[in-house]
Order: sequence, then C-alpha cells, then structure tokens
Amino acid sequence: MKIDRRGFLKLAGMAGAAAVVGVPSAARAQQEGAAASVEANGLLVDTTLCVGCRGCEVACSEQNELPAPESCGDRAIFDHQRTTSPTSFTVVNRATAPGKDGVARYSKTQCMHCLEPACASACLARALDKTPQGPVVYHPERCLGCRYCMVACPFEIPRFEYEKAAPVISKCQFCASRQKEGKGPACAEACSTGALSFGKRADLLETAKTRIYQNPDKYVHHVFGEHEVGGTSVMYLADVAFEKLGLRGDLGYKGYPEYTQGALGIVPFVMTLWPPLLMGLYTFAKGRDEKPGAPTTEGGEVKHG
Repeated sequence: MKIDRRGFLKLAGMAGAAAVVGVPSAARAQQEGAAASVEANGLLVDTTLCVGCRGCEVACSEQNELPAPESCGDRAIFDHQRTTSPTSFTVVNRATAPGKDGVARYSKTQCMHCLEPACASACLARALDKTPQGPVVYHPERCLGCRYCMVACPFEIPRFEYEKAAPVISKCQFCASRQKEGKGPACAEACSTGALSFGKRADLLETAKTRIYQNPDKYVHHVFGEHEVGGTSVMYLADVAFEKLGLRGDLGYKGYPEYTQGALGIVPFVMTLWPPLLMGLYTFAKGRDEKPGAPTTEGGEVKHG
C-alpha cells in the first residue's frame, strides 16, 4: 500500500480530531456531580451515637449473603483496626481516641459512593457506574480484571477475590436493589441508636449542619464527605479528629476524575488510531525511498539505478 502526501495529512488530521473528541469533558463531570449531590440519596454517620454494636455488619452480611462477621459479640475485635474485604463490605472500628466525654468512639467503614467516583473514572469497561440514586454499582460481567479501580480509589475500598478461580471486584453496593424498592440500606435500618441516617444527601447535610450549630462545643465543625474528593454520598459527624476514626485528612476537595480524564480520554485514540497512523508514517517514508531513480544500498555501498 502506498500513500501520497495528501493522504498522509488526511490520516493525521483524522487521528488528531479523534483524540480531541475522545477527551471527556471535566466541566460535564463536575455538573453531573453537582446534580447528584442534590438529587442522590446519602448516608449520615454520626459517630457520637455509635456504640459499636456491629449490628450494621450483621445486617450487611445477611443482605449480601456473606459469611457472618468475625467474632460477633466479642469486644476484643476492637483491639485491632480492620478493613473491608471480599466477605465484609462494612466493618466497625474503635477510634484511636475517646470522645470529649471520655467515652470510646466507633465508626463504620464502607464504600463512600463518591459523587465523582475515581474508581468509575479509571474503569475502561464501565464495570463501575455511578447511578442517579447515589450508589456506585459494580457490573461483574463487564469487568476486565485490570484492578485500576483499586489503585484509583482514595479510600482503598474495592477488593479483589484473589482466592477464587474466576475473581471479581467486591465492595458495598449501597443496597442499590433495596433503594429501587424504596427501602433504605440494610445497615441503616438495623441501627438502633440513630447513628446511621438515610435520606436525600442535601437533607442529610442540613441535618448535620444543624446538629453542629446547635451543639458547637460537641462536634468538630466540619461534615466529612461534604466536599472531600468532590463530595461523597456517605458523610460523617464526629467530636474527635476524623483521622482518629480512620478517615484521611489529606484528600482535598477536588474530584479525582479531574486528574485522570485527560489521560484516560487518549486511550481510545492510542488503541485504535495510533497504530494506523504509525503505519501511514512507515508507508509514506518507504514510498519515498522506493521512488524510481532513488539511490539504494547493498553491502554498505550506495548504488544508483
């Protein structure tokens, strides 16, 4: 195949245009995240009301047909910090410092269901998807097994089933199926102390800020998850530093997809148009070298036809 100068320029122009079109719009992602913050459901965790009963763990396991939580009823479980796993979508830990009243504080850990989820942004197959209702759901039938979501998540939540022959990613789904039926998450319904509140995210924010306003000496004057990484559907109130609850304090307010959209947008271009562009360059160069009368080399000597 030969290509002339005009054909080569056309191919290069098409590739460049495709690269521009392939880059996702950060502004659009921000607008969608803002809309989700108003319309989506959320979960408010008031750690001053949690007593560490772990009823939420039991309810989560039953709802998702997972093994019963380890050491149920044994308070010694709080002697070490636990993380979520393929068989535990939510875990309760004791804070590393007591509350202002000297009483131990507890906090549950689960997927934060970010408004602009980094895991979904990093997933090339859209196996992770943010729904309008709030949950970030996982579609195992789409998963490529790349595990980019595990690297991207600032909360280190997605887990990989390494021990299975056909492994998939596992994490809290925010009881998306229950929400479609008009119900709340199993963990929130099982909470008997009021530490977990489910509802519209905007309403929960108002509730959280009202509690802070009415009890200025009790709470930390911040709602964790209101702005962190662009906002999350799961938010926290506390009377101790959030870092004492195992929550990161260095996340910033910028949505993580904004850091990756430009790079990920180039992937379709690289995978589909870059190879033919390189082939075009090779063919164009080869065609010039093979012009009649052009000098050729043989045995290190230049010969003229």
